[in-house]
Amino acid sequence: MMYIGVDLGGTGIKAGVVTEQGEILSKGSTPTMKERPYQEVIADIASLCRSVVKDAGLTMEDIGAIGVGVPGVCDPRTGVIPMCTNLGWHGVPFVAELRSHIDLPVIVDNDATVAGFAESIAGVSAGTHSSVFVTLGTGVGGGIIINGRPYSGAHGVGSEIGHMILKMDGELCSCGNRGCFERYASATAIIREGRKAVAEHPESMIMKRCGGNPERINAKTVIDCAKEGDPTAKAVFDEYVRGLALGIINLINAIDPEVIVLGGGVSNAGDFLLDALRETMKPYIFFKTLPYARIELARLGADAGIIGAALLGKQ
Repeated sequence: MMYIGVDLGGTGIKAGVVTEQGEILSKGSTPTMKERPYQEVIADIASLCRSVVKDAGLTMEDIGAIGVGVPGVCDPRTGVIPMCTNLGWHGVPFVAELRSHIDLPVIVDNDATVAGFAESIAGVSAGTHSSVFVTLGTGVGGGIIINGRPYSGAHGVGSEIGHMILKMDGELCSCGNRGCFERYASATAIIREGRKAVAEHPESMIMKRCGGNPERINAKTVIDCAKEGDPTAKAVFDEYVRGLALGIINLINAIDPEVIVLGGGVSNAGDFLLDALRETMKPYIFFKTLPYARIELARLGADAGIIGAALLGKQ
């Protein structure tokens, strides 16, 4: 049996036909154009699903289900998306609407959750029973896998790890709370602290790399300068890693997974990030004589959303 996986984003929609082993047979994409009514976006998803099935040389009779990863809060029990800020959706009956176009089972879940599920099936955490996928991008997302299955909690918000409170009365978050994990462990956090740092240290290599314009600073700029030994960039990077480490320690203490997988743009820093994080975590480990989660980098890249969403249907 084959499955369709859909990765729904604020800018683009990606879809693919995936085997039970997580191999993509065909894939395609289309712009989201999120300013449109949700009905039109979902109609485009249905058209894209038909297109990738045709490209794979299959028919809808060969497809067992459609899985969809959405950048927001989902209720897998009802198929309703209560809130998806990236798309401006509230209370969208997603499953019912998509099934009005294609009469197949439809399963919907958070995009980071399905990416984590993909890694647990065909990526770096394959073969484990429990893992947590942490996306380090504009925000921080999470995918919790327990006993080989995605865990989204009783109300669909069980993997919103980016909104764990890391610091009382800390940085204001887009969610309205203060001190959320993503305010200290996202690419946005690196950019914010990088701009603060160059205001105090205009001699920093960061300023040279951004042509003297702090608005051009991005996370890669800061990390690259830290790799090259710039003290200002290194201080920003070290503080970032400390925030990331503390959040991961909280996940270890609460869930005790076998593996924690890092994905998203910041994870492209590779071993430079991984080595620093592993070292920074050591003093904070609670049970110092027991083993704890391995920290690894994601392997599936941009295809993780399609693969994980598709394999939701297999469940």
